[in-house]
Amino acid sequence: MSHTAHIPSHRKPRRSASKIALRAGVAGGVLSTLAVAGASGPAFAAEPVTETIEMPTITADFSTQVAQSADATAQAAANYELQAERDAAFAKAAKQAKSDQALAEKKAEAKKKAEAEAKRKAEEARASRSAERTTLSTASAKSDAVAPASGSVASVIAFLKAQLGDAYVMGGTGPNSWDCSGLTQAAFAQAGISLPRVSQDQSTAGTPVSLDSLQVGDLLYWGSAGSAYHVGVYIGNGQYLDAANPSKGVVIQDLSGYPATGAVRLL
Repeated sequence: MSHTAHIPSHRKPRRSASKIALRAGVAGGVLSTLAVAGASGPAFAAEPVTETIEMPTITADFSTQVAQSADATAQAAANYELQAERDAAFAKAAKQAKSDQALAEKKAEAKKKAEAEAKRKAEEARASRSAERTTLSTASAKSDAVAPASGSVASVIAFLKAQLGDAYVMGGTGPNSWDCSGLTQAAFAQAGISLPRVSQDQSTAGTPVSLDSLQVGDLLYWGSAGSAYHVGVYIGNGQYLDAANPSKGVVIQDLSGYPATGAVRLL
């Protein structure tokens, strides 16, 4: 303790915490003012400080502006996020559309190739049948007996000739007795052709052809198309094979003796 501490004039006054807090709240401008006053000389040293600088206060309008600015910022962020989501969805949809288009094009190309292949096979089959008919017609021109050949037409003719001599029975479908449509139905089944059961329906089952341009394997009918009462198969050389009637059974006959009304081509 100083040797002059007991003298009142040398004691330093203690400041309370509340006064310190009050003075701490004064703006830095006040301190600046005091510093300037102290530097100006002794003449001003004893003068009390009477000027203060007030800190700006936050008004209600300013608070509202701050809140509005915050809302605007939040809204802008939400809009940006929404736009980003839309852009992502659009990009995903565009990618999916591109993928779907590529798949559709691939399927279309595969379908095109399949159709071309089917057309090629159909043309080959038609050419083969035409060659078979030519072979059979040539052979029948040399002999009443038709020489067997490979292929669907030949299988039909071979089956029919194998039934020669079988009995005719109304409603018969084989294997040893037939009626006219039962025999033709079974014969064309050998070539994979599914014919209706009765003569009326068989007479409209294929493509109509002129009797002047008959080919081996054409189905002949008697009566009008759609209401025919008898059918047989042309085997070339002006002849046909049919299950004629109970007195004849399955036979080969000349068209000149019993001319057909019309014909259809099934092969």
